Amino acid sequence: MRNTYQTPVLDELDPTTGDLELEERHSLRRVAGLSTELTDVTEVEYRQLRLERVVLVGVWTEGSVEDADNSLTELAALAETAGSQVLEGLIQRRKQPDAATFIGRGKVDELRDVVIMTGADTVICDGELSPSQLRKLEEQIKVKVVDRTALILDIFAQHAKSKEGKAQVELAQLQYLLPRLRGWGEAMSRQGGGAGGGSGGGGVGTRGPGETKLETDRRRINTRIAKLRREIKAMKTVRETKRSRRVASGVPAVAIAGYTNAGKSSLLNRLTSAGVLVEDALFATLDPTTRRTAAEDGRIFTLSDTVGFVRHLPHQIVEAFRSTLEEVAKADLLVHVVDGAHPDPEGQVSAVREVLGEVGADQLPELLVINKVDAADEETVLRLKRTWPEALFVSARSGAGIAELHKAIADRLPRPAVELRVLIPYDRGDLVARVHRTGQVIQSRHLDEGTELVVRVDEQFAAELSGFQS
Repeated sequence: MRNTYQTPVLDELDPTTGDLELEERHSLRRVAGLSTELTDVTEVEYRQLRLERVVLVGVWTEGSVEDADNSLTELAALAETAGSQVLEGLIQRRKQPDAATFIGRGKVDELRDVVIMTGADTVICDGELSPSQLRKLEEQIKVKVVDRTALILDIFAQHAKSKEGKAQVELAQLQYLLPRLRGWGEAMSRQGGGAGGGSGGGGVGTRGPGETKLETDRRRINTRIAKLRREIKAMKTVRETKRSRRVASGVPAVAIAGYTNAGKSSLLNRLTSAGVLVEDALFATLDPTTRRTAAEDGRIFTLSDTVGFVRHLPHQIVEAFRSTLEEVAKADLLVHVVDGAHPDPEGQVSAVREVLGEVGADQLPELLVINKVDAADEETVLRLKRTWPEALFVSARSGAGIAELHKAIADRLPRPAVELRVLIPYDRGDLVARVHRTGQVIQSRHLDEGTELVVRVDEQFAAELSGFQS
């Protein structure tokens, strides 16, 4: 099947959507026309990904034809986010991927013909391929082959900006690369000609340096992985310290989670004027953003944007970002954002809940929010309302339903446990401000002696206020 994909045109700059950062991101794009034709396929894992003109290939093993099409369409969006031009998409129906080449032998020949016809320099497979599958496909197709996992890791590497984000992405890339280090020894033994003679290939003199290089690379990568894990663990300690301060201050935490490109950053901007980068691309947000905001009753809480999820999110990413994703599990409320205009929103919800379960966040109170209802057709909206009657339907772009969302978040925030009536002297305005910030004010009136309040606060703060009870 042939697909035509359009690159979205940027709207006029909007300071509320992080467009200054967006403009910077688009100012340096990958240069088309750099050939990645392989002269020696064994060297592919030592080169940085350069994706220009690509052909997509998927294996349809289960589900409907619509599921298969949606998966390949998502792969196309991932490829374009990485800076590629998608030329063609192919799907093969099989009970399971071929153990040798991912796709069947006949399909390999067809894929090679498509690569030649389109002038593609890269093939992207919709799945995680073994090192041997990658090698055999490259040997037969004669261009670079990249799997879905490597593609997602490449996008993460482009978009990570914070120190922690870069460390997490590098860790995931090295974990992916380590079992795929191969071939420099083999390449050198071939290139050595008949120096050693006999059946031993290139001979001892040409074979040894290659093996040494491979072993050295493995040792260096293992050392780097250990160092990155220590750094990420130290960053996690700093984040836990900050969280403990927030917990001690009684400020509730709300985490925004959801499928990539569902509109989480747009919602955060709409709710808090955060100015976070918004881009019509997958994984535009990798570095979590936290903003303080207030409910209608004055209670302060934090809203945190998180990295987006995707079907079959590489386990290296989940493992590397585990410390960040575990922050979601520590929240008081999870706002689960769904793209209502997506062809398969139900599949998005399942994929997100699967990852949330992996990081222990599946038991949190969840507020399901269907975003982009202004872009969804009426029939789809009605179907989703029947599927999720408790969900809120909003549009971060137009502002529809945002007031109801703000109220729903406030209603679900944990309420302080202790209710008491206090009379606070006017010279202790700091206590009044703290009550408004961390507790709930039920009644308030000004008397000659001071401010009389009926409040709900946590037990620790209630003990401090006990001397002012009236």
